[in-house]
Amino acid sequence: MTLDYDVVVLGAGPVGENVVDRVRAAGLDVAVVEAELVGGECSYWACMPSKSLLRPAIARSEARRVAGLRGHAFHPLDAHDVLAHRDAVVGDWKDDGQAAWVASTGADLYRGHGRLHGPRQVVVEGPEGDRHVLTARHAVAVCTGSRAVLPDLPGLPGAHPWTSREATSSGRVPERLVVVGGGVVGVEMATAWQALGSQVTLLVRGEGLLPRMEPFAGEHVAAALAERGADIRTGVSVAAVVRDGGTGPVTVVLEGGDHVEGDEVLFATGRRPRTEDIGLESVGLEPGSWLSVDDSLRVLGHDWLYAVGDVNHRALLTHQGKYQARIAGAAIAVRATGDGAVDTTPWGPHSATADHAAVPQVVFTDPEAAAVGLTLAAAEAAGRRVRAVDLDLTSVAGAELYAQGYAGHARMVVDLERETVVGATFVGPGLGELLHSATVAVTGEVPLARLWHAVPSYPTLSEAWLRLLEAYRDGADPA
Repeated sequence: MTLDYDVVVLGAGPVGENVVDRVRAAGLDVAVVEAELVGGECSYWACMPSKSLLRPAIARSEARRVAGLRGHAFHPLDAHDVLAHRDAVVGDWKDDGQAAWVASTGADLYRGHGRLHGPRQVVVEGPEGDRHVLTARHAVAVCTGSRAVLPDLPGLPGAHPWTSREATSSGRVPERLVVVGGGVVGVEMATAWQALGSQVTLLVRGEGLLPRMEPFAGEHVAAALAERGADIRTGVSVAAVVRDGGTGPVTVVLEGGDHVEGDEVLFATGRRPRTEDIGLESVGLEPGSWLSVDDSLRVLGHDWLYAVGDVNHRALLTHQGKYQARIAGAAIAVRATGDGAVDTTPWGPHSATADHAAVPQVVFTDPEAAAVGLTLAAAEAAGRRVRAVDLDLTSVAGAELYAQGYAGHARMVVDLERETVVGATFVGPGLGELLHSATVAVTGEVPLARLWHAVPSYPTLSEAWLRLLEAYRDGADPA
C-alpha cells in the first residue's frame, strides 16, 4: 500500500523533529521515519550525555577556586552517581517520551529503515518485516545526521575502539584512556573521563587543540588538561593498534615506533554523513556523499528534496541543524501552500545565512571555549580588512569574584570598514553563557558605536564587552 503525505522526513533526531514541527504548524501532513531512537544522536550519544558527564567536572573545578568551598572540593567525583545521572538524562536509552512528542504533533512515526525509491517516494522496511511505501506530495527531507569515522589502521577493527558513542555511554571508568584527536569530542571526553578518574593520554596529529578556533583557546584548554595530569602529545600520528583477542589492554603504536598503552582507546577523528544506504542512487546522487544544498536547504538540482543538519556538511552542530530545520520547514511550507513568496535573501526567513556568517559553538571543557563568526585568520583569508582586539580577562572585576585565580582570554574581530564585530572567541570558566551576546552582535551586524550603549551589569563577566570596546577605542588602527 502506498501512503500519501505532504512531507516525508527521514530521521527523527532534533533536526527531523524541528522540520516536523514547522511543517505541521503550517497545516501539512507529515510522516517521519526513524531507524534507531526518536531523539537521535544528540539525545542519546552526544550533546546530552556528554554534558551530563562534563557538568560535575566543571562544577568541582570551579568550587575549588571559591573561598569557603576550596577545602571541600578535592574529593573524587562519585563516578557511580555521575553515570547514573547520565543514564537518567538519556532516559536509559528509551525513546517513549520523544515518540510521544512526535505523536502529539499529529505526525505519523514509522519505525524502520527508510530509503528513497525514486523522486518523492520512500520505502520503509520495518523491524518486524513490515513494509510501507510513502509518497510525498511536496518534499522529502533527509535528516539522517552523521556518524563517527574510524581510520583505516592495522589492528583497529579487532581492538574494539571507542567512538563518541561508546565514550558517552560507557558504564565504567577505564583506568587509562587514550584519546586520538584534539578536536571538540576529543578534548571534551578527555576532560570528562579524566575528572572521573581515568589517566588520559591525548594524541594529536596537529600542533595544538581545537584547531578551528583561535589558537589561544586550545592553548588554555591544553594547559588545564596538563595541569590536571593529562599527557598531551602533539605532532604525532597513529600507525597501528594492538589488542590481543579484542579484550584487555590496548597498545597504540605511533609512527616512529613509540607506543602508548591504555585500557580503552577513543578515536575522535571526524564524521561522515549517514547517506550510504538511503537510496540516493535512485535519484541520481552518490550514496555516502554529503548533500550540497542552497540556503533554503534544498538539494541542488532537486526541487523536492531537502538535506538538513549534518548531512549537508555546512555546520555539524545540533543547534545549527535545528536552525536549518526551522528555515527548511518554513521554505517547504511556503512552497507547498503558495502562501507568500520564498525569501532567500541574506537573513531572510527562508535563508540559512547564519551557516556562513554566525555559527556559534561552546566547547564544554574546563575552561570553556566559545566562539562565533570568523577567526582572525579566516577573516584575513576572506580578504576582509579587520583588526583583532584581545583582552586578558583578569582585567574584568567579575572574573576574580567568579573564581579566585581566574584565567581567561577574549578576542573580538572587527571589520574596519563597517566597524562591526565579525567574530568573537572567549576562553575561561563560565564563558559559554556569554557567547549568545556575541552571536547577537555578529548576526545583527551591530555597529560598535551602538554597542557602547549596551551597558554590561557590574560586576559580571559580561564586562568583557566593555573592556574589548575600550581596547578598540584606545588602540591604533594598524592600517
